Amino acid sequence: MDTIMGRTTLRARGARLRCAALMALGAVCPGLVHATEGGVGRPITGMQVVPYSGVVPPTSDWIVSFSSIYYEGDLGASKTIPIAGTISGGLTYHVSYNMANAVKTWGVTLDGWNFASSFGVPFQYTDVSSFNHRLPDDSATQFADLFFTPIIAGYHLSKDDHIAFSVQIYAPTGAYNPSQLANAGQNTWTFTPTITYTHLWEHGVELTANWGIEFYTANSDTHYKNAPLSVLDVAATKQFESGWGVGGVVGWIQQLGNDTGGLAQIVDGAEGYSVGAGPMVTWAGKLGKTPVNATFRVIEEFAAKNRPKGTGGLLSVGATFD
Repeated sequence: MDTIMGRTTLRARGARLRCAALMALGAVCPGLVHATEGGVGRPITGMQVVPYSGVVPPTSDWIVSFSSIYYEGDLGASKTIPIAGTISGGLTYHVSYNMANAVKTWGVTLDGWNFASSFGVPFQYTDVSSFNHRLPDDSATQFADLFFTPIIAGYHLSKDDHIAFSVQIYAPTGAYNPSQLANAGQNTWTFTPTITYTHLWEHGVELTANWGIEFYTANSDTHYKNAPLSVLDVAATKQFESGWGVGGVVGWIQQLGNDTGGLAQIVDGAEGYSVGAGPMVTWAGKLGKTPVNATFRVIEEFAAKNRPKGTGGLLSVGATFD
């Protein structure tokens, strides 16, 4: 009897893990589309990590998600960044970044490895105002840079430890004008090698860490080249039998070295960082026979240099189809 109960428990745990992993792959959220040229950066503090995203399941599924990130932040008048072909400070940002994302798990297992691919189409509202009136206020609603991940490779180190490797790519397809403050596109290719690790405990407790480094090509219009960005997010959650979960997220973005080219030398390379943290609520269940999930978080940045300092919120809803 104990053996039968143990197997049943393991099967149930495995089914919950597969569902959570599929939802996590569908909910992975890139950040906004300004880089250090422009002040914000593609990543937004604490928005890259998703619970269970270190687990790539062995099944063949489509996961479709819709996500919205809202960010509001200020860059003080004493700080200067390259933007709209000039140097300025005293900026206020209001950005709504919305995207449709699709993930395909391959249903292939090779020596313990499982694989997936993903792509996303983002649409962005940007409002940038200068509270010292050095630059005219600007706003726009535009398509942002398309992104895709050709291969996500996941390995199951043990039943409780899982790791995934990927390279996310942004293509310079979004709207961009070098003389405007509000740009949805960045006019650069960006490559982000990423490692994601998930550890599971009993009673629905998990920890996921997501670390990537963003590498940028030079902006062909301004000749500005952003230095690489290190992006580390860590999330811990407790999942309940009801499908609800609660947890928290910590994020740290650190520029690795100085920017080069264009106006970079005037602002001493614009090297910067941001650190933030906040709560997260999740839900997973079914609509009919279709697994669905939702995630909501709020991240408050409490330290920043050469980047705006503010508050971001994320709402993501996804569904899995066999």
